[in-house]
Amino acid sequence: MPDATSPTLSYTPNDSATAAGSWQVRALAEPGAMVAITAVLHTAAKAEPVHWDLSGITALDYIGAQLLWNAWGKKRPARLTLAPQHEDFFQRLEQTGSLELKKPPQKYWYSLASLLQLKHNMLDHLLGFISLIGQLTMDLGRFVREPQRGPWKEISANIFHTGYQALGITALVGFLIGVVLSYLSAQQLHQFGGDIFLVNILGMSVIRELGPLLAAILVAGRSGSSITAQLGVMRVTEELDAMLVMGLPHGYRLVMPKVIALAISMPLLVVWTDAMALIGGMVAANLELGLSYKYFIRALPDAVPLANYWIGLGKGVVFGSLIALVACHFGLRIEPNTESLGAGTTISVVSAITIVILADAVFAIIFTGVGF
Repeated sequence: MPDATSPTLSYTPNDSATAAGSWQVRALAEPGAMVAITAVLHTAAKAEPVHWDLSGITALDYIGAQLLWNAWGKKRPARLTLAPQHEDFFQRLEQTGSLELKKPPQKYWYSLASLLQLKHNMLDHLLGFISLIGQLTMDLGRFVREPQRGPWKEISANIFHTGYQALGITALVGFLIGVVLSYLSAQQLHQFGGDIFLVNILGMSVIRELGPLLAAILVAGRSGSSITAQLGVMRVTEELDAMLVMGLPHGYRLVMPKVIALAISMPLLVVWTDAMALIGGMVAANLELGLSYKYFIRALPDAVPLANYWIGLGKGVVFGSLIALVACHFGLRIEPNTESLGAGTTISVVSAITIVILADAVFAIIFTGVGF
């Protein structure tokens, strides 16, 4: 025989469902109680409207009331008998209704909030970048005043990593670009009998534009991402915080050596990339048009004025400094989590390449009448 306090539910088909006993959570949790009640609840709820007699329930709480309420489809049945002391439970469930979570408002990129957020982010990055340039200027002044206490080892190590280790990839890409450019130009010039002008096209395009820009893009993707990732890992491992505690400023020990190293190594990489591209173009010109290597080397100085070499070297210094500054800017802004590290490295490379192309456009406008 079941205990008098155990919950029970009996159902007579097409007649009534009668509940009795204790419908509190402690009684419902007894072994086997929920299994029997749930089966009867489903059967009664699917049948024709029946009379639900709950007057025999001796004790009820919100768990028991919710169990019945869910079986009724979250609405009061047409024929229901309740004890007066239990009416309040079902009134509260009626007033509560079904719980519906509001969908978060969808944000569009052209909405006012999104545009204001974009403006705020751009101003934040702009002010941070200007502050980094100001800090670099003060660090350079200190370095000039006290060169014996400067970070020479850091500068040397960064020149090795950003310059020497990039010789292979810049040589390969530069050589292939020279071959492609020479083949395409030779096909067009040969139609008009202008084979000898291939030296002029290759020399001006490679030395003045393609060489510096190609080297800068490769360095931005290779060394710029490395610098950002290095500073980001230092943020994640709290090395940057440890440096501040020890009194070692980030700008003097981390930012300035990288900027100086890239400002030194980038012009050298530009010369190296120019040479490899011209060698590739010279080989292709010999194979495609039959131009001898001796003629190519003799005609190159006359085809390209000396000013173009200096413009290319100047671009190398500026591009290297900008790449290092952008990489350090985003590296120092990375938060101590892996998601921010990946996103910061990606946006650093994209921003560095974009700024390099903008700087190249500025050079083209400023030196429009120089070197021709």
